Amino acid sequence: MTEPAGPVGGRAATRGAPSGANLADILERVLDKGIVIAGDIQINLLDIELLTIKLRLLVASVDRAKEMGIDWWEHDPSLTSKPANGELADENRRLKEKVAELEGRQGRS
Repeated sequence: MTEPAGPVGGRAATRGAPSGANLADILERVLDKGIVIAGDIQINLLDIELLTIKLRLLVASVDRAKEMGIDWWEHDPSLTSKPANGELADENRRLKEKVAELEGRQGRS
C-alpha cells in the first residue's frame, strides 16, 4: 500500500475538524459590524440610457443600525401598527369630520 500524500500547500486536510469560524460566528460579526453592498445596473440602447437601478444593501443588527442613525422601520406606517407621531390618527379624524360635513351639506340640499 502507498502512504497518503502529505498536506497540499502546507495545510493539513483534516476531515470533520471544526473550522476557525463557523457560520454563526461569521453572522454575528457581520451583524455587529454591519456590511454594505452597493451596485448599479444600467441599461443603454445606442448610447441612450433607458434604465438605471441603484442597489444599496445594508446588513446589520437593529441595535447597530440605530447606532448609525437608521431607524426608518419604526416610523413607516406599513411596517408598524402604531401611527407615526399620531399623524395618521389626526389625518383620519380630519377626513372623517370633512366627510360628515359634506354629507350634512348634501342632506340639506
